[in-house]
This record gives sequence, structure tokens and C-alpha cells, in this order.
Amino acid sequence: MVNIKGYLSSNFTKSFLTIFLPIYLIVSLVFLIKISSLTVKINLTFYELLKLYMLSLPEIVFYTLPISFITALSNVLGRLSQDNELMALHALGINAKSVVKNFFSLALLFSMLLLSIAFISMPLGVQAYNAFKAEKRAEASFNIIPGKIGQKFGDFYIYVKDKNDSSFQNLVIYNQTGEGEEQFFSSQKGALLHEEGRMMLKLSDGYGYTYTEEKLQEAQYKELKVYDQNREEVYEFRTVLSYWMQAATDKKRMHKALFNLFISLIPLLSVYLIASFTIINPRYQKNHTILTTFVVIFILYLIASAFQKNGNLILLLIISAILWLSGRWLFEKRVSRYF
Repeated sequence: MVNIKGYLSSNFTKSFLTIFLPIYLIVSLVFLIKISSLTVKINLTFYELLKLYMLSLPEIVFYTLPISFITALSNVLGRLSQDNELMALHALGINAKSVVKNFFSLALLFSMLLLSIAFISMPLGVQAYNAFKAEKRAEASFNIIPGKIGQKFGDFYIYVKDKNDSSFQNLVIYNQTGEGEEQFFSSQKGALLHEEGRMMLKLSDGYGYTYTEEKLQEAQYKELKVYDQNREEVYEFRTVLSYWMQAATDKKRMHKALFNLFISLIPLLSVYLIASFTIINPRYQKNHTILTTFVVIFILYLIASAFQKNGNLILLLIISAILWLSGRWLFEKRVSRYF
């Protein structure tokens, strides 16, 4: 029995990898196009594009695994049936239930993996992705060009003679604080930094002047920090527990949780449905592996998309139970009684 289990697992692994890699590349391409579209609004280096892609990996794997599992399972069972290998196993005393139990164990592992990705890895990756985008968009709004007059940093006008990435040389900033009141700062060097969700201009080795109709004040500084007061929004990074606790008050988050939960259960829900139509006697039945794969994927993802828009946990459990019992009933009716 150990050898049979290894034989079935080996066949599934080969089929799964053959299917998973192309689907993974296709989904990755979709995400790369999505990431590349950000370059319209913000400047990204190759390293930053790679970083965003790595942060998207949990989502890519999450959307790839269920489809790959269903397709690989259909392909393995259909091929073993077509080559009469399942019939040979039956002749050796190994019935269809024993064969499917081996794949059910694999389905359980896949569902556990999907649950961990959906409810642990994805929230962390999505938050890091959004925080990085927010930071880059904040920096993009302060794309200061050397030698150009009239550029603004918050309430200040800024002029820069030379620039190297986020570092500046020989810069001047000006601000009119009120009627007849003005501020003027000059510095040999400065840097544009991101601090606590706001952009900050750090000036070094310079002079500051405050002018009113009554007096003119001068000050020399070693370091001066100028904050953009208009940017108060800070991206709040939550723990995994806090992230999902929002589902109690946020319907969008709740529906996302339901969607993730149902997608994670797809390997378990699909095993008997797939086996019911792909375990056949090739002498009397036609092989409908491709049609079975398409129909099962379509139905399950249609239900999942419905939960992303509406529904609740009780309804999800009821539908999951119906799908599970339907798969078992079809398996008993179409397969188990014969094999």
C-alpha cells in the first residue's frame, strides 16, 4: 500500500508541477503588468519593482494553487483511467475509495497551506505593498527639479541648484507666513526623507531669515527639519489579528475573508467532484477530463466571487457542505459501486 501511495503521489506531483508553472507565470505576468502601471504615476527602480513583485507573491500563489490542484487531479485520474492503470489497481484489490483517500490527504495539505497564505501571509504582504505605494506616491509629489523656479514643498517655495537622487546641494526655500511676514532659508545641502507618514526636508549648514515690517531676524543652523504639514495621513500597519478583526465592522473586509476561506476549501471540495467524472472504464465511457476541469473550476470560482460581494459565514458553511455531500453522492453513484 505504501508503494501505491508513493506511485499516486509521484504521478500527481509531476502533473501538478507541469500545470502549476505555466499558470504561475501567467498570473505573475498579470501582476507585473499591474505593478508596471504604477510607473505612470511614480518612478520605480528595477529593485523597487522586484520588491513589489515579492510582496505580491502570496496573492499570486493563492490564486494559482487551487486551479493547478483541480487541473492536476483531473489530469492524473483521467490519464490513469484511460491507461487502464486504475483498473489494474482494482484488480489488485485497491478500490476507488482507497485511491481517492490518497488524493484527499493531499487536498487537506493544500487547503491548510492556502488558509495560512490567505489569513497570514496575504494581509502582511498587502499592507506592506500599500504602505510602499503610499510612500512612493508621497515622494513622487515632491519630484524637485534642479534649476526650476516656482516648485513647492508644502507651504514653502523651493529652489535647488543641484540634485543627486533625494539629496540636494545649494538650495533655498521661501515662505510667506502672513501679510508683511516672510521666511527665507538657504542651505548648502539637504535631503528629502519620509518620516512617520509625512515628507520631511532636512537642511544642513545654512542660514534662516525672518522678515517683518518692523525687523529682520537672522539665525544660523546646523540642522533644520521642514515638514509638509499638508500630508497628515499615515498608513497604519496592523497585525494579522487586528486586520481580520475589522471584518466585524467592515463588510468589504468580511466578504474578502469569506472569499479567501472558500478558495482555501476548494481542494477539499473538489476531490470527490473531480473523481466522480474522471474515474471511468475507458471501454464503456468517454474521457471528459477537460470538460470536468472547466465546469468544476467555473462553478467553484463563481460561488467564491459571489461571496466576495455578498453572503455570510453560515451560508458559506451550508454551501460547502452541499458541495461536499454532492461530491460524495456522485462518487458513490458513478464510481464507488463499480470500482
